[in-house]
Amino acid sequence: MASNILYFIVFLGILVALAVPLGSYMASVFTGKRTFLSFIIRPLESGFYWICRVDESEEMSWKQYSLAFLLFNAVGFMVLFLLQIVQGRLPLNPMGFGAVRWDTALNTAISFVTNTNWQAYGGETTMSYFTQMAGLTVQNFVSAAVGIAVALPLIRAFTSKLRNTIGNFWVDMTRSVLYVLLPLSIILAVLLVSQGVVQTFNPYVKAQTLDSHGQTPVNRIAQSAERPNEYSPHGGREGKAGYPLAGGALFAEGATPIRGQAQAPVTEQVIAVGPAASQIAIKQLGSNGGGFFNANSAHPFENPTPLSNFLEMLAILLIPAALPFTFGVMVNNRRQGWAIFAAMMILFLVGLGAAFWAEWQGNPILAQSGLGNGTNMEGKEIRFGIGSSVLWGQVTTAVANGSVNAMHDSMMPLTGLVFMFNMAIGEVIFGGVGVGLIGMIMYAILTIFLAGLMIGRTPEFLGKKLEAREMIMAVIAVIAPAIASLIFSGIAVAIPTGLSSLNNPGPHGLSEILYAFFSYAGNNGSAFAGLNANTVFYNLTGGFVMLVGRFLTILPALAIAGSLAMKKSVPSSSATFPTASPLFTVLLIGVVLIVGALTFFPALILGPFLEHLLLCSGRTF
Repeated sequence: MASNILYFIVFLGILVALAVPLGSYMASVFTGKRTFLSFIIRPLESGFYWICRVDESEEMSWKQYSLAFLLFNAVGFMVLFLLQIVQGRLPLNPMGFGAVRWDTALNTAISFVTNTNWQAYGGETTMSYFTQMAGLTVQNFVSAAVGIAVALPLIRAFTSKLRNTIGNFWVDMTRSVLYVLLPLSIILAVLLVSQGVVQTFNPYVKAQTLDSHGQTPVNRIAQSAERPNEYSPHGGREGKAGYPLAGGALFAEGATPIRGQAQAPVTEQVIAVGPAASQIAIKQLGSNGGGFFNANSAHPFENPTPLSNFLEMLAILLIPAALPFTFGVMVNNRRQGWAIFAAMMILFLVGLGAAFWAEWQGNPILAQSGLGNGTNMEGKEIRFGIGSSVLWGQVTTAVANGSVNAMHDSMMPLTGLVFMFNMAIGEVIFGGVGVGLIGMIMYAILTIFLAGLMIGRTPEFLGKKLEAREMIMAVIAVIAPAIASLIFSGIAVAIPTGLSSLNNPGPHGLSEILYAFFSYAGNNGSAFAGLNANTVFYNLTGGFVMLVGRFLTILPALAIAGSLAMKKSVPSSSATFPTASPLFTVLLIGVVLIVGALTFFPALILGPFLEHLLLCSGRTF
């Protein structure tokens, strides 16, 4: 245990050491100051503006900014949907994959445009190289850039005075890609390749098996593009966390997969490869998640070594952890940035401690029977162990990333509860790039409103009065995703269609459904594996909830930005509530926990908490 705790300390220490200067660098980028990369990137940036006829000095109102945001996402959705439908006719498809099923293609297009990156399919058995690169990887960049871009108007609003403009969407997005995401992705991709992450356009590799007389493992048959991810060794049949054979799909040449029947003798193993490192770099840095391979970052070609594991976790947290410092610099109040960062970090550490304790204690039924050693290693890679697996799970569910290096469905119930709570509250514990900061500012507005009620003053935040319009928009941003996730979870457990693809009964089955919809609403994308979400019902309902989670968080924030920018600044006085203080941080944490508990307490009690109580009483289901 001591070595794991030391690992956590080193990891978080390095994170803070990198996040502070990165936050200052991004503040310089987004305020138009010259940086050490300007001499290389500035000509490229100007060229893009010239080609696209964008005047970088022209700013937009919040409505114009919102319209540009919506139009850009609509075009991205249509392009990605069509790429999947016609991929069989496009180049860079050495395995000859055909069109993706319509509902899966629809869900995937929504997923990647909203930065959710939920995958109800097996990447190496469904998507061609061209679709992975021109569709998914491009969206990894632009959806992350959009997330950063839409946070900037809210930051600027606190320093603007009597203005009806909040910035230029096209400029903000372009700078996010060129100055932040692209340079970091190049560095990380090179480091990952050095660790053995694959990056090639060659077809999948065929290797002779050592034992050609065995039978094909039925649950490791390569899924077809028409029935992606149907066979999963964990009993689930879906998603990011599903596990096909880690080293590639294993099948007999010419054999037709028939579930429940032994197949022809195995003579060859087909090992999936591809241009993975470039996609993995941006999927982690951009809070995208997903994976080139279905087993995700538990796959040895995506995450081969302890160092690659460390780098990928660091990449997931880096930009979200840096943005509070960007906020502090841009509003000319660095202490305010530290106050928000402290709230995020404390919530993160509490969740990490609870999850690590639960996994270290292990399954009480196995411990009582003498079959366990007191720790829970089910669903984990031995090369990573408990500490690194739990840290990754906490990182990915707190950040809205969704990539996994272990099976969340195999975690202890209390660990699953922590991960679900991280997503359910809107993933504001760092959260997705940009959007996580927006979410925490929404909670900060609610906190200041409550503080204002207690002292009898109109609430103020950084010199701007918060009135009815701001409060309504903040409540919508906080509550809308929660309502959508709970309503559709209730529908799923109430109708046969929602239960037909569930693999586990009892409270664990409820947890799998709750986890899926919390993941949709939080734009996370990770999944428990006992639920086959690649059905028309879950693809359509999940797609809708993803849209709610993305757009009903961002659009209210842009409306607040427009409202605050038009207000004059109010000088602080002795009666002004100090928001750059430990007291504010404590109150902010309290509001996040109270709102989360009041909203999700009944659902979480019936799911993971009830499962924990049943395990402690020696009952299985």
